[in-house]
Amino acid sequence: MTASTGKPTGRAASRTYDEVAVGDELPELSIPLTRTMIVATAIASRDYQDVHHDPELAVERGSADIFMNILTSNGLVDRFVTRWAGPAAVVTAIRIRLGAPNYPGDTMVLTGSVTAKDDAGDRVEVSVRGVNALGPHVTGTVVVRLPKGENA
Repeated sequence: MTASTGKPTGRAASRTYDEVAVGDELPELSIPLTRTMIVATAIASRDYQDVHHDPELAVERGSADIFMNILTSNGLVDRFVTRWAGPAAVVTAIRIRLGAPNYPGDTMVLTGSVTAKDDAGDRVEVSVRGVNALGPHVTGTVVVRLPKGENA
């Protein structure tokens, strides 16, 4: 970005298949879990379950507070991997499992590493883990297709 306009100076580069190695660590991403974010993302994904937006009903149903829905968790996992991979990457599969709930006022920290590269020469598997104060919230894998070459 230029300092004067705040506009991008050019297209962001994507990571290429050839420059990625099994064992590579992705940069950590911390997500503040605000009440507004949890409610807004549930509504945006058309998830009107009251446990995602009504604290009194969430508590009545046995939860400590409202909590993040799986669609938001899935989206954040996608964001985490594509932020690392770049704009030319294509996510082909996301497989996640939820654990501890994401409650407002906490922070989820996403970490990951490259766990496999395919024989076809364009897909990599990334192992992902999102942890909050209660423990692992989301664990799983993301398969992403990366471009070949230097001009990605």
